[in-house]
Amino acid sequence: MVIDFFCILVTLKLNNTEIMLFILSKKNMKNRIYSALVLIVGLLMFSSAYLSNDPKPLKIGKSAPLQTEKMRNVDGSEVSLADSKLEKGLLVVFSCNTCPFVVGNEHFAGWEKQYNSIHTLTKESKIGMVLVNSNEGKRDKDDAFDAMVDHSKQLGYTMPYLLDRNSKLADAFGAKTTPHVFLFDADMKLVYSGSIDNTWDSKRTEDIHYLGDAISELSSDSKVSLKETPPRGCGIKRVKI
Repeated sequence: MVIDFFCILVTLKLNNTEIMLFILSKKNMKNRIYSALVLIVGLLMFSSAYLSNDPKPLKIGKSAPLQTEKMRNVDGSEVSLADSKLEKGLLVVFSCNTCPFVVGNEHFAGWEKQYNSIHTLTKESKIGMVLVNSNEGKRDKDDAFDAMVDHSKQLGYTMPYLLDRNSKLADAFGAKTTPHVFLFDADMKLVYSGSIDNTWDSKRTEDIHYLGDAISELSSDSKVSLKETPPRGCGIKRVKI
């Protein structure tokens, strides 16, 4: 049996997302050229659409956007970032009710189990903290406001848990995952963003507490040494218009 086809395989990495594309074509020069052109045009169109629709992450040193925007808290009050900031700054954590990186699974405990202890650390450091749910695409399901209220009670959250209507705050921050953390100083300038720690990595040789270290440095008026790490988690469920 003679195989008269060839395959072009391309791996494309955009904003920490790896995309694999392939195209199958008859094994002759004319079809090879045509297939290659189709692939190139497709990649250009895809990457252009992907990059234009994907909010850019807030850069280190930039001010927190929408600081006075009121969001509904699970206790029924309306809360803004400005309301939540303390003397030394504010920690914003984009979270949800269902992502395995948040709630855990058989392989990973889930970061939400650390939220209250992180809140204790931020309070001791005179830093405010809020959780923000931006999963507008699941607002009539697992991330409905009533589900947020129930989840907050179940976990005993000690910090505000805010509903981000239409993912407005997430878009302004360029938040990508649940969780995705943003730590701001007293002037509401971003000093750290990314992951809470590296415990998601089963191959790690030691635990590295990125966020805890950043909070400690900020509270002692030191420069945050590690300013960014890649966020790990489930993609925020935005509604595409």
